[in-house]
Amino acid sequence: MSSPQDPEQAQPGFEAAVEVEWILVPVVVRSSSGYLRGLDAEDFVLAVDGHPVTLDSFENRADAPVSLIHLQDLSGSMALGDKLETSRRALGCFLDHTQPGDEIALATFASGRIQVEVPLTTDLGVVREAMASWRGYGTTALHDAVSWLPDIAVREHSVKRAALLISDGVDNASVLSSGAARAMVRQAQMPVYVLGLESGSPFELNAEGRKRHRYADGLNLLAHLTGGQYHAIQGHKGLTEACRAMVEDLRAQYVLGFATGSGGDSAQRALRVDIPGKNVAVVHRRSYTGRLPATD
Repeated sequence: MSSPQDPEQAQPGFEAAVEVEWILVPVVVRSSSGYLRGLDAEDFVLAVDGHPVTLDSFENRADAPVSLIHLQDLSGSMALGDKLETSRRALGCFLDHTQPGDEIALATFASGRIQVEVPLTTDLGVVREAMASWRGYGTTALHDAVSWLPDIAVREHSVKRAALLISDGVDNASVLSSGAARAMVRQAQMPVYVLGLESGSPFELNAEGRKRHRYADGLNLLAHLTGGQYHAIQGHKGLTEACRAMVEDLRAQYVLGFATGSGGDSAQRALRVDIPGKNVAVVHRRSYTGRLPATD
């Protein structure tokens, strides 16, 4: 199956470029038999705009602490059916699989408002108490909400980091387009895992050959372009498997890092990670916005 493309660009009037001095590239490597663990820095070839880059940092410990930002849709459409209870179960699954040192932040959005209810914490009781009070209300500005992820993530402590977005994909109030939001959220330097509640498969077509599910494409692109995964959840079906897959991804994650230089212009740069000589699938973020890598 070919990789989805991102046809949209950031809209004029919104600043999508965030200056960065240190670039982190989370990477997950899978072989035909599962995750490929135990690789060293020398096994990876990282390229920026097609040119190899020397790694300045490398993290491969399965027990390294993880910082997770949970972004929860609390808009009116999420009050329908069992979506909020499904959301609680999903976050609860991650909480049940935390390890010492893991941190979690909880942010919610509805009616054009995004609120960080729980800043990064190791106190899981505070997170459980907050999610018990979720209630659905108001309109949905999904694209505007996800564009705030870089701001929420700026205080992350761990090298291993990720965001978990739970939503049905409905958007009826955003100022930003989906493409503009994706361009901004990629600056958070972390994979975004998306659980689409009742949002369906991005690849399923109707009898006329058109996409059957209206919101699935946008959610899938958000996950794919940041190096995360999209899971379509129907009721509670597949929920446990999706949560476990996310946790396993984070534990198996490698994090490659390099510094940018002080000269030149800031621009969007293409990222590519390969492992020569091995028949594997390498999942990683596709770009960053900033200056070229530093040279010796």
